[in-house]
Amino acid sequence: MGVSSCTVEITVISGEDLRVKEDPYVVVRAESLNCCTTKMAEDSGDNKSSLFSWNEKLMVNIPMHAKSITFEVQCNKFKNVRPIAVARISLSDLLNDAVPKNTFQLFSYRLRDWEGKRNGIIHFAVRMPPPEDSSNSTVQPVKGTVPSKVSGDRFKGIHMDEKNPNDTVLGVPFWWKYPNIV
Repeated sequence: MGVSSCTVEITVISGEDLRVKEDPYVVVRAESLNCCTTKMAEDSGDNKSSLFSWNEKLMVNIPMHAKSITFEVQCNKFKNVRPIAVARISLSDLLNDAVPKNTFQLFSYRLRDWEGKRNGIIHFAVRMPPPEDSSNSTVQPVKGTVPSKVSGDRFKGIHMDEKNPNDTVLGVPFWWKYPNIV
């Protein structure tokens, strides 16, 4: 069973020049139905200011098929969700292999409304969490039984010890419908 997703820590810091009168919040999603949401931010300052601060850490689950992350600024207007602005960012821009793990990278991206017009800037930080401590968890190999008589061309090239049938066996996949490929 392979890895189907990874987790990334995203800290949504602030937004500026947003044209919104209600208290906005940010929804972060990575090509999935699952999403993370910040709390509503109040306008920081007088009524003429357009700077909103969230400063909230989100743990975003990114499926392996994902190619982008979406930051969507929304607000509740008359008890309905109202989208304000959106930024879709390529994962290759955010998750750079040259940056060491457990290091924050700061980003600022332009937000656009649903008509494509500029509607503010979002500031956020991305960090790949360090790998889990594997010293405490040990992986035990799966014990299997090896057939005493191996026949056919399916197992050609695989050495199996017939004297000790409880040894660990390495499974090699092969195509049932297309046996000539392997």
